[in-house]
Amino acid sequence: MGAEHLIINREASQAALILGLQPAALIDHVARVDWSLLDQIPGERGGSIPVAIEELEHILSEVKTHILDEPSPIKTIAGGSVTNTIRGLSVGFGVPCGLIGAYGDDQQGQLFVSNMQFSGVDVSRLRMKRGPTGQCVCLVDASGNRTMRPCLSNAVKIQADELIAEDVKGSKWLVLRFGMFNFEVIQAAIRIAKQEGLSVSMDLASFEMVRNFRTPLLQLLESGDVDLCFANEDEAAELVRGEENADSEAALEFLAKRCQWAVVTLGPNGCIAKHGKEVG
Repeated sequence: MGAEHLIINREASQAALILGLQPAALIDHVARVDWSLLDQIPGERGGSIPVAIEELEHILSEVKTHILDEPSPIKTIAGGSVTNTIRGLSVGFGVPCGLIGAYGDDQQGQLFVSNMQFSGVDVSRLRMKRGPTGQCVCLVDASGNRTMRPCLSNAVKIQADELIAEDVKGSKWLVLRFGMFNFEVIQAAIRIAKQEGLSVSMDLASFEMVRNFRTPLLQLLESGDVDLCFANEDEAAELVRGEENADSEAALEFLAKRCQWAVVTLGPNGCIAKHGKEVG
């Protein structure tokens, strides 16, 4: 990607019990919009498919005329599902957390780092590189459903061979998100985490990701290295598509056979979970 390391922070800090792998730092542009805008955007509603920077900028320009609650602004914050999980654990529960990844030497990169520092997250494992930081448009409809269009094609990211045991030493959990864009990084991170005695939690990312990259996803799940797996209803449906029973309970059983803990989230109806023979 032509990116160069500028700095790697290795300051002494409280050991992070939970680490999040965010290979490419991401800035979310979040807005509540009406359905008419969602009808104009390529791809299925509620999903997440990559777009070029020109398409992202076009969507952002259109958002201003489709805001649901005038004069509600576009909210620009550090994003990504792993980042959001780590921020929530740090701010909401006071759990010592950190992030592993890379951010660009641009305004978005500085915003990402300052957001996470403000949330009490250890950023000493983040590498700054020459190049742009990833961005994502997150469109929220009146029902709270999210449609995401990330732009990561030219974003800087951490490479698999840059991960070292020191990144995870002393931590208990590694949290990551399934994705083909970062598949080699994910595999390397899981390998190092297991060598250092960490448990691994994985989110299935999106129903498109499950649908389009089912084989590598199953390879990860069948490896036995994923201890905890999260899927939402749409991802769960894709996971067991074509099976005789293709509901959320069937998906939970599918995951529970391959992971110690399995969770399927059900939107406003909470979630279902299984660990061994315990179901809740």
